[in-house]
Amino acid sequence: MSVKVRRSESHQWRPQPEAAAIIDALAAEFRDALPWLDRLGERMRSETGTRLVDWIDSIRLRDDRSLARRLADAGFTSLDVIGGSIWRHPGGDFPRIELKSDGRRAVFLQVESVADFLLIHGLAGDVPVSGDPLADVRLARTAVSETSECWIVERHGSRSPAPEDVTPQQAQAVLYHGEAFLLRKRHFPDIASGFDHASNLIAAAGAELGVSRACDLFFAAERAYWESRNRAARVQRSRQDFLGLGWANHDHHTYRSSRAHFRRLIQVLEQMGFECRERFYAGDTAGWGAQILEQSDCGIIVFADVDLSPEEVSGDFAHLPLPSRDTLGTVGLWCRLHGEAFLEAGMHHLECRFDFNAARDQLEAAGVSSMPPFTDLPYLRQAFTHGEIWPVAGWRIELLVRGGLITEEDADRFREEGAIGSHLEILQRDQGYKGFNQSGIDEIIRGTDPRTAGT
Repeated sequence: MSVKVRRSESHQWRPQPEAAAIIDALAAEFRDALPWLDRLGERMRSETGTRLVDWIDSIRLRDDRSLARRLADAGFTSLDVIGGSIWRHPGGDFPRIELKSDGRRAVFLQVESVADFLLIHGLAGDVPVSGDPLADVRLARTAVSETSECWIVERHGSRSPAPEDVTPQQAQAVLYHGEAFLLRKRHFPDIASGFDHASNLIAAAGAELGVSRACDLFFAAERAYWESRNRAARVQRSRQDFLGLGWANHDHHTYRSSRAHFRRLIQVLEQMGFECRERFYAGDTAGWGAQILEQSDCGIIVFADVDLSPEEVSGDFAHLPLPSRDTLGTVGLWCRLHGEAFLEAGMHHLECRFDFNAARDQLEAAGVSSMPPFTDLPYLRQAFTHGEIWPVAGWRIELLVRGGLITEEDADRFREEGAIGSHLEILQRDQGYKGFNQSGIDEIIRGTDPRTAGT
């Protein structure tokens, strides 16, 4: 069955093998120059099922005309800065490259917490940290040779190369708003009130800390809430925490939304600095689509799912009202069984970057099995872990039965067995492919429909 992905011309993502070859070669050179980094890369793969290249935030190199030509030929574009230039690839997902006129070559790895990383690796007290606690950016140099360095970087809504001072008022605001997001009320009789409450919290955090830092705090809380409701997430998080990495390898966060509240979900995401990217449609028989959004300062991508008809995909369904329906698709039913993903249900899944085979094998050994891959391309591989089963409130089941939206047989099964709630998604990207041209997504999503899953 074919999969239809409709996006604007500016988002026709394609593999970028030439650019990927440059990044892979640089990563290999740094591993050769820094034995400490090579050992870390081996541990990442064997202990977390992840790849060193997926943790690279940026690379700093000596300015070289031949290298600059190679970068340009591979699709990178440059911006002149004091003492050099910064290179980014607009058509692919690659680390930023900085060409400097002097200094050692350096590779920067991103983690959730520099302090946690230093503690785990026995470097506490020996390696100084650049940047105050709770700063938007923190750095620590963990390995050095005659030619090369490795730095660990922690980012919170900032792409700046260097930390800025943090005032006591700013530090207090980070702690206050981070806790407010973590403990935000999610259960509301009136769903609109739940969105209003979250929007007010976001506005308050943004006023004190800026939109991007507020967004970073919000999604840290979202991952924590999802993790509290998903065993696969807790298992993998503990494996990554054992190396002091955290969830810095996240690829995208997925929300499921009812049609009635989809526009409000998009509004709140845009309040946090997200911009709409491509629109996604899984195929005529799937009955659902998604708006993909990106917050570039935070490096966060959201996949916002909603029941859609084929004709609705060509319009601006993210910003126009979606009329009510007499039937529910897979996404709509999930929301009626569990609630809005933005509120009480929490995210449907977090997708992170892995060594695909290694992660699946290691999680299987830890008691976390995965579903068959729904994408198995040379540049993109994806699979869900088997879904976390959540109990379903009786009143939700009764409303669905009275509305003729599920059968009595479905109702009995939901009462006795619950229904699939959330997943961890295992992903491997290669050749810098940034898109979601997913083969088989129609079948796999229908396979997670509570009315058919397990039958």
